[in-house]
Amino acid sequence: MTTRQPAPADLRRWRRHLADERANIQVFRDVAARRQGEERDILLSLARAEERHAGHWIELLGDQADPPPRANLSHRVQAWLARRFGMVFVLALLQRSKSDNQYAQEQDAATSMAADEQVHEEVLRGLAARGRLQLSGNFRAAVFGANDGLVSNLALIMGMAGTGVSGAVVLAAGMAGLLAGALSMGAGEYISVRSARELLSASQPATGTHRALGELDLQTNELELVYRARGMDRDHARARAADVLGQVARAGHAPEDAVPAAATDADDQDAVLNPWGAALASFGFFASGALIPVLPYLLGASGLVAAGIAMLLVGLALMVTGAVVGVLSGASPLARGLRQLLIGYGAAIATYLLGLAFGAAGIG
Repeated sequence: MTTRQPAPADLRRWRRHLADERANIQVFRDVAARRQGEERDILLSLARAEERHAGHWIELLGDQADPPPRANLSHRVQAWLARRFGMVFVLALLQRSKSDNQYAQEQDAATSMAADEQVHEEVLRGLAARGRLQLSGNFRAAVFGANDGLVSNLALIMGMAGTGVSGAVVLAAGMAGLLAGALSMGAGEYISVRSARELLSASQPATGTHRALGELDLQTNELELVYRARGMDRDHARARAADVLGQVARAGHAPEDAVPAAATDADDQDAVLNPWGAALASFGFFASGALIPVLPYLLGASGLVAAGIAMLLVGLALMVTGAVVGVLSGASPLARGLRQLLIGYGAAIATYLLGLAFGAAGIG
C-alpha cells in the first residue's frame, strides 16, 4: 500500500478500480441470484472477495470515494447481460477481464490482490466450462450452420454474379443454394448425432449380463475381466468383482451398477443430444445465414449494387457470430470476428474471380 501523497492521476486510477470492483460485485450477485447450490455459493464467495478489494480502494481514497464512481461501459454491459441472459456469456466475459489482471502492475494494490485475480480467473474458467459443455451441442450445430450458410451462399452468389448473368438467375441460384445446403446440413447433423448415440448404446452392458452374474464360477471370476476391460487396474477390478459377487451370494441377484458401461470419451457430447433437435437447429440456422446474402436480390437490387450489399450484410453477420464464439471461448471477440470475416470474404472473392473467368470465356 502506498504511503505517499496521492496525485490527481492516482485518485482517478483508484476510483476506476473501485468502480470496477463494485461492478463485479453486482454482476456476481446478479448471476448468483439465477443459480442455486454449489454454483451460487461460489459466485457469492467471489462477490465477497471483490468486496475486500473494494474496501482497499475505499480506504485509500477516504473522502474521495464519494460520490460513487461510475462503472465503465464494459462492466455495465456485463451487468445488463447478467440480469437478462444465461450466465455462460457473463462468466466468459468476466474470465477474459480477469485474465488481464489489472493489479499485476498496480503498485498501490495489496500483494494478495493480484494473486486473488489470478485465482478468480481459474474459478471463472471452471464455472464457464460447465456452461460451455451445456452449449456445445445444439449451440455448436447452430453456430456452424449459420456460418456455413453465410459463407457458402455468399460465395455461390458472388460466383454467379461474376459471370454476368441477370439478377433473377443469381436469385434463383441463391435460393437453390439455401435449400440444398440447409437440407444437407440438417441431414448430416441428424446422421452424425444418431450414429454417435448408436455407438454409445453399443457400449452399454447386455441385458442378460446381470442375470448371468448369479451363475458365475466364483473361482474363475470372469467378472474381474469385465472391470479390467472397462479400464480398472487389476487390484481394483478384483476387489470390485469380489464385492459384487458377495452381494449376489447374499441377495441372490446383482446390484444395478454391477456391470458399468464401457468407458467413453468425456468430450463426446453429441452422444447425449436429440438428433432431431440438432438437425432442426442446423437446418434453421444454415437457412437463416444463407438468406442474408440473398436479401438484396429479393428486394429488387441487381448487379454490383446487390453484390456489394450482400457482402456488407454478410460481413456484419460474420463479425457478430465470430464475436459470440470469441466471448464463449474466452478469446478476443474482435479477433474471432475478424477471422470469420476474412475467411468469408476470401471464399467470396475467390468464387467471384472464378465467375469472372467463366463469364469471360462465354460460359456464364
